[in-house]
Amino acid sequence: MNLNLNLFVSTFTLIFLAELPDKTAFATLMLAARGKHVPVFIGVALAFLVQSIVAVKVGGFFGKFPEAPVHIITGVLFFIFAFMAFRKRNEVEEDESLENSVSKTGFLLTAAKSFMVIFIAEWGDLTQLATASLAAKYNDTLTIFLAATSALWSVTAIAVIIGRKMGQYVSPKQLHIGSAITFAIVGSYFILETLFR
Repeated sequence: MNLNLNLFVSTFTLIFLAELPDKTAFATLMLAARGKHVPVFIGVALAFLVQSIVAVKVGGFFGKFPEAPVHIITGVLFFIFAFMAFRKRNEVEEDESLENSVSKTGFLLTAAKSFMVIFIAEWGDLTQLATASLAAKYNDTLTIFLAATSALWSVTAIAVIIGRKMGQYVSPKQLHIGSAITFAIVGSYFILETLFR
């Protein structure tokens, strides 16, 4: 198994920073606040695992196309991600129905509900699309998959452990702006690297 350490670290960092302000991180906070921590983590982690597999498979397919057009398209996608993250900076992330969906239920039911909430919320989300784009650009699905999944699981662990208290230290608006800037920088890198090669 050949793991590109630099690619792993850069992918992990990007996905981690992008997921922190995402709706799924805040949904996990609410699920963990009412549910049992271990089944919530397991349900959310499994949802992210499935989403990462789908993302790298799609990205791996596009990775077989000519390199320059893929890099340009990837760069444009990251600018779109930046715009979407910037637009979300003022959204209210809390949803009372999610908070009430996981109460003191059984282990399997809590895990299943957590899985479904995150799986549906994450479908076509910024981090899933970013994972697919990175897999297409670098054509290294194993490294991208491991890095993205590790990043998503790390954010999940933080959300479960800290719960709602995280919002007291860093505002969602600041996190969205940080994600937008990160995506814009990465998009610029992809495009400029291809144009000036």
